[in-house]
Amino acid sequence: MDETSKKVTVNVPAAVLARARAITGRGVTDTIVEGLRELDRQRQRSVLRSLKGRVHFQLDLQKTRR
Repeated sequence: MDETSKKVTVNVPAAVLARARAITGRGVTDTIVEGLRELDRQRQRSVLRSLKGRVHFQLDLQKTRR
């Protein structure tokens, strides 16, 4: 465990944890970390979606391919 980690104790429904572990194919800690990362990615996607139609830019494909 590196110094940026934090040890926590949580109560998680056994069935929920079992399904999550089956999906990830990993142990408890890795499964929980993956779930937290996915929650963060989901929030980031929501923020990006909220910008739809607000950000305008022009892209010159010929210049970007050089």
